[in-house]
Amino acid sequence: MMARVEVSTSKQLFLLPIWQYNMFQGEVPMQFLWTTIAVRDMEESLAFYQNIVSLPLIRRVKSSEETELAFLGNDGTTVELIYHHGEVVEPCSKNISLGFAVKSLDNQMAFIKERGIDIYAGPFSPNPVVRFFYILDPNGVKIQFVEQKA
Repeated sequence: MMARVEVSTSKQLFLLPIWQYNMFQGEVPMQFLWTTIAVRDMEESLAFYQNIVSLPLIRRVKSSEETELAFLGNDGTTVELIYHHGEVVEPCSKNISLGFAVKSLDNQMAFIKERGIDIYAGPFSPNPVVRFFYILDPNGVKIQFVEQKA
């Protein structure tokens, strides 16, 4: 359920979604910043997201002796990888995926197959302007590559 705030004027009472209330108060609406993925192996995950998904490394830091963070991204897309030394990474739900636009789905599929990565599902074409397929990252996260025709 969406949070709502009561706003009253002298004659009327309005129920607004919280983001509209924040805008009404002169605040900037919330903005999506990044997706965090707990990883089993930082080097393997960095290589995957840099070489397969084509996300450049923004920064990499050790926040403690046991924890390392890496941020990758471009054009408003940011993925945070987090590695906790000695911690078991729980399997990710297969109901969640990260989707990335590609110019040519056929070229992306060939690129993926050349690197020995299995296609997890697809390709699918739910309508004439969209085609996509899925692979799994080294941590079991579903990655979707999507071609959208103009």
